[in-house]
Amino acid sequence: MKKYKLPKFPDSYIGDNADEYNSLKWMQRNQKRTTITTIDYLFDEKLGKINYILEEDLPLCILDLGCGTGFSSEILIECGFRVIGVDILHDMLSKADIKRNMLDTNNLMLILADINYLPIRTQSIHFVISISAYNFITNEKQSERNKRMIVNNTAKYLYKILKNDGRMVIEFYPENEEDLKLFNSSFIKNGFEGFMVKNNPNQKSGQIFLLLKKKR
Repeated sequence: MKKYKLPKFPDSYIGDNADEYNSLKWMQRNQKRTTITTIDYLFDEKLGKINYILEEDLPLCILDLGCGTGFSSEILIECGFRVIGVDILHDMLSKADIKRNMLDTNNLMLILADINYLPIRTQSIHFVISISAYNFITNEKQSERNKRMIVNNTAKYLYKILKNDGRMVIEFYPENEEDLKLFNSSFIKNGFEGFMVKNNPNQKSGQIFLLLKKKR
């Protein structure tokens, strides 16, 4: 069995690498399991009371940032959401499009776009999730100033496109404590409140969830 290498953006997600990613059973299993966890976190009681009753209000609109080949979008569709999947890589999104055709659904829209520049209307989205993709928004940005500018501008726009009381869960992999602070502070400074979920309290890198709610 071929050993899976640590991903490098975008090389690990284009051409034959995109095909391999899409065919990995363990990747599919992990991404779908993480998506289910993320949905649970959207309704975490520590974020406060939510104004929607899923059984009555579906389909609510959810933005899947960095949807890749559509593993996460599949789960969201199965849970009854209306999904907008966004990815910057055509090779990944084309595989999500195949899944959409197989699902034969009108509740999945796919958009080829940069997370930093989303073609989404103001206050049109109920929820936002991102699975293992958000930290790529600073790819190739070397200076701390440029990184801060990107994460702050993106957080501002996500605030604008969310409806009042909209919620967001970002699952990502900061490389160190500085990256973790950078991403977290970008949301807190730009109209969000919430908290982090880590595997252990002292964790500075690895898998981390940011649970966020838009402040009025």
